[in-house]
Amino acid sequence: MRSQALLLLVAVSAIAADHESLLIQNVTIHPVTSAEIKGGSVLIVDGKIAAIGTKLSARGAKVFDGKGLDLYPGLINAGSNVGLSEISSIRDTVDIDEIGVFNPQLKAEVAFNPSSEHVQIVRAAGITTVLSLPSSRGEEFSPASAVDAPILPGQGALMHLNGWTWEEMALKRGAALDMLFPIIPSVPRREQTIGGPPQRTYSELEREYKVKLEQIANFFEDARRYAHAKAAGEPDFQPDPKLEAMIPVIEGRRPILVRAGKERAIRDAIEFAEKEKVRIIIADPHDIGSTAELLAKHGIPVVLGETLTLPLKEDDAYDSQYALPGQLFKAGVKFCFGTFDVEFARNLPFQAAAASAFGLPPQDALKAVTINAAEIFGVADQIGSIEKGKLADLILTDGDPLEATTSIKAEFIVGKPVNLESRHTRLYEKWNARP
Repeated sequence: MRSQALLLLVAVSAIAADHESLLIQNVTIHPVTSAEIKGGSVLIVDGKIAAIGTKLSARGAKVFDGKGLDLYPGLINAGSNVGLSEISSIRDTVDIDEIGVFNPQLKAEVAFNPSSEHVQIVRAAGITTVLSLPSSRGEEFSPASAVDAPILPGQGALMHLNGWTWEEMALKRGAALDMLFPIIPSVPRREQTIGGPPQRTYSELEREYKVKLEQIANFFEDARRYAHAKAAGEPDFQPDPKLEAMIPVIEGRRPILVRAGKERAIRDAIEFAEKEKVRIIIADPHDIGSTAELLAKHGIPVVLGETLTLPLKEDDAYDSQYALPGQLFKAGVKFCFGTFDVEFARNLPFQAAAASAFGLPPQDALKAVTINAAEIFGVADQIGSIEKGKLADLILTDGDPLEATTSIKAEFIVGKPVNLESRHTRLYEKWNARP
């Protein structure tokens, strides 16, 4: 099966080597936004989809016969550290979680490593685009009680998983401002050292939480004053990189990706967005409680994290995380999927697939890893579905890409065929050839 995929990749590469146009014929096209087309064809010209139909022909274009294969849009991981973190135990290879409370000026794309082993591994799973974020996942890493806990660690970027430089791979720079929303720990942390100070009371933790919220309010107010001063052209105006990066946010041009894992944090984040008049996206929730209708009412999208994980609380139902996407779907909340890590970023399709067995319709599970993510981050005119005029981010498969038994036979990013080899396949070949 793998040798067949390699032969297919070589054939496609040879076709595209000296030509700007490629006609893929005899495939079942799954546009995602419309009905499937059996025996269909897609014409790619200069990296974009030029035409879609059943009887296409193009003079000068090379023809690839994909009979028996399915053509899907490339998948999108809407939350990861791909390209920014290599080996977690070796700090020199990890470029996330910078020191400082407010760092909105930091840009994930400039630190993105095109040569990362994870890039090859993730794209071999059919993922053509990732949102790379400048911070690690989880509210447990930034409790409200930590004085210097980061709140705005920087800007996330949508990156294509093919290219020689980060400039070539960047699809949308500054796609969202990452925000680790302060929380009050459910259970106060006990000191681990003998002779340490006594544990803090809930009142103390709540007071520190409110201080954090006040810090956020003051920072946003400073950003608005800065924007007004800049627009007025005041003679004593001094540029400030941090406040400069906040202008697109307070003007509503750049959304804030708010890490809010629990119901109270989600409610506080919605209240914050209303007060500051900014656009937010809820990220990596584990316990939405009764907030689904509230999210739908305010039109706030969600980026879900791991589905294949244990319940958050001991008395939660065993399928609470599996069923979460279905709950949001029934409430009318637009959502997509991310993994919020690097080591399991390739498992994105299976997270969506698991949800389809617990209340999420299969077609909507596919949308959640394609067009929904593109719409949420404002790139639906470029990627997320197979439509004329969009970038040719495509995957050829022998079945449903959300199924574990499906193989990716060929992949295109901006119309260019990509190599599906990775460290995983190289190690497989090495040890499979062992005498």
